Amino acid sequence: MTLELLNRNLTSEKTQSPAPAPANGDTFGRIGTLETRLARTDREIDAAQAVRYRVFVEEMGATLNSDAMRRRRDVDSYDAICDHLLVIDHAIEGDIEDQIVGTYRLLRQEVALANGGFYSASEFDIEPLLARHPDKQFMELGRSCVLPDYRTKRTVELLWQGNWAYSLKHGMNAMFGCASFPGVYPEEHALALSFLHHTVSTKGDWAVSALPDLYRKMDLMPFEGVNAKKALMALPPLIKGYLRLGAMIGDGAVVDHAFNTTDVLVVLPIASISSRYVNYYGADAGRFAS
Repeated sequence: MTLELLNRNLTSEKTQSPAPAPANGDTFGRIGTLETRLARTDREIDAAQAVRYRVFVEEMGATLNSDAMRRRRDVDSYDAICDHLLVIDHAIEGDIEDQIVGTYRLLRQEVALANGGFYSASEFDIEPLLARHPDKQFMELGRSCVLPDYRTKRTVELLWQGNWAYSLKHGMNAMFGCASFPGVYPEEHALALSFLHHTVSTKGDWAVSALPDLYRKMDLMPFEGVNAKKALMALPPLIKGYLRLGAMIGDGAVVDHAFNTTDVLVVLPIASISSRYVNYYGADAGRFAS
């Protein structure tokens, strides 16, 4: 499949550009009643963790530690050092904590290195990648989830609006993070994994691989046997969204038994984001946050 055909398939849906919000430092965009901004209080972070619990545990079957299961919150040590991006629906009655419908966890390189490293390093060998780019600042994206009723184009657009504005505000040069397929059997996703391996693998200075003891091969089908259109349909929406922006996928998948997922590593250099999306999301971070 040519890159032109890939882009045509990934961008065929009509989109509504997120509107910039008033510049108050942590609000990044709005569409209708939905708003994306950073969490401002511990209560909002707690509410985001509750949303994560509903998606990861109740829907996807993840198994957390006993305290997290008792509290019905997806919590780990990284929550304390990350910024938490939220999508809020102001049409929902109740307190602000009741209005959170989606979330992302954002971790800047300087913060990660001051606090023991990145979450992704538990599955992927990212140190060589960082070492090859000493002049670049990386940002990790993680714990992405949206409540079922809000898994729409505009919610995803707002999450990316927030990621984009946040990365520009903090001078980030590249994003990366784990993205997941449901279940712990990579073979069930042979078509999609093989498509990613053959068409968008990281290469050269951007090459990165799963840790050797966790590595599961992704090239489960030969290139000639991959039906690209069917593969695109089999991709999780989050991964499809990453590819739409120009992301690459690292070598090898990792099975995460606790979260009942098969993970791949997404790598997205900011400079690789096509001009179509730079114009769409806005090249000036000052539009959204000063």
